[in-house]
Amino acid sequence: MASEKHFKYVILGGGVAAGYAAREFAKQGVKPGELAIISKEAVAPYERPALSKGYLFPTNAARLPGFYVCVGSGGEKLLPEWYSEKGIELILSTEIVKADLSTKTLTSAAGANFTYEILLIATGSSVIKLTDFGTQGADSNNILYLREIDDADKLVAAIQAKKGGKAVVVGGGYIGLELSAALKINDFDVTMVFPEPWCMPRLFTADIAAFYEAYYTNKGVKILKGTLAVGFDADANGDVTAVKLKDGTVLEADIVVVGVGGRPLTTLFKGQVAEEKGGIKTDASFETSVPGVYAIGDVATFPLKMYNELRRVEHVDHSRKSAEQAVKAIKGKESGEPVPEYDYLPYFYSRSFDLAWQFYGDNVGETILFGDSDPTSSKPKFGSYWIKDGKVLGAFLEGGSPDENKVIAKVAKTQPPVANLEELKKDGLQFASKI
Repeated sequence: MASEKHFKYVILGGGVAAGYAAREFAKQGVKPGELAIISKEAVAPYERPALSKGYLFPTNAARLPGFYVCVGSGGEKLLPEWYSEKGIELILSTEIVKADLSTKTLTSAAGANFTYEILLIATGSSVIKLTDFGTQGADSNNILYLREIDDADKLVAAIQAKKGGKAVVVGGGYIGLELSAALKINDFDVTMVFPEPWCMPRLFTADIAAFYEAYYTNKGVKILKGTLAVGFDADANGDVTAVKLKDGTVLEADIVVVGVGGRPLTTLFKGQVAEEKGGIKTDASFETSVPGVYAIGDVATFPLKMYNELRRVEHVDHSRKSAEQAVKAIKGKESGEPVPEYDYLPYFYSRSFDLAWQFYGDNVGETILFGDSDPTSSKPKFGSYWIKDGKVLGAFLEGGSPDENKVIAKVAKTQPPVANLEELKKDGLQFASKI
């Protein structure tokens, strides 16, 4: 007989959203044995962004227990013991292969069954691999990805094994930019390759991207745009030796790191819940079309109140906040207490080398660039506003202080009217401080 365990609440997934949901359950009050987290990872929930930043530093690298949740947002560090003290069951290294929402049953790869009354889907995203597209030679050794701590450990081992070698980074988004910087500070010869006309095209304007590309170039990172990897050469041991590009260029490589995006992990629930925009559709409480089943973090397509539309947001800030909102809603339903509506201001950030940017709001409409965006400045500090229908809807700032970042967030939240774009460009950050 396969084992079966029953819990009142089950969180499926063990990433950022799961950790923040567990903390909120503990805060709201949960009895020992009521809550379980089922995770395919071998460690308790941790702050995933550390993997592409501090984890890869050549000295004073971040390691667990240093970045368990909730330290990334200034909260307490939830060590594995914290869960046991609260009577929360951490079921690790357990992959769920089947979910039956009608019988409220999850089945693991090992054949164990877990039943629940309330389910929080916090499965996050899986990384898109070049092997998914059948790219020639993509299964060679030392072609690496980054999503989980296991991936980060493989990357660290490769960095140590190939010290001072050649690295090719495929992709020009967050992972591409952050890992190019990490490999460079580990003394690699680094080339970035991506098909788009500039880096981070989903967010950056051409002007913003030009700054980062020039800054990286000055740091010795080579950037090849408008082309993609179409194949890989390997030696007799199966270790990658070269990357072949569509334009015919061949790049020598000891390590290849691929960051070409992720896919929300929703397969288990296909045909059982309503979906929208690639994710699981929820209401403002993150409840899905199936009562008692909630979706949080990367997988949730939720009503973004500010813009009056359904959106899916892949970012750590939303993972944290959606988790807290869902648990408040669950507990509010039980107690009959009303819970304020989720009113999310989209927020993205990144750090690399000595740079740090933040973006708030919506990147639609016309843009203006302000401040010092000279990549050779000793402390560059510049920003952008996005203006639509005479209002500022989005704001970006590189090199801002915590207070300055707060004022650009306020601009995106309040959407002040703008009469004159030239004036706005001249005022720059001053415009934000006056609101």
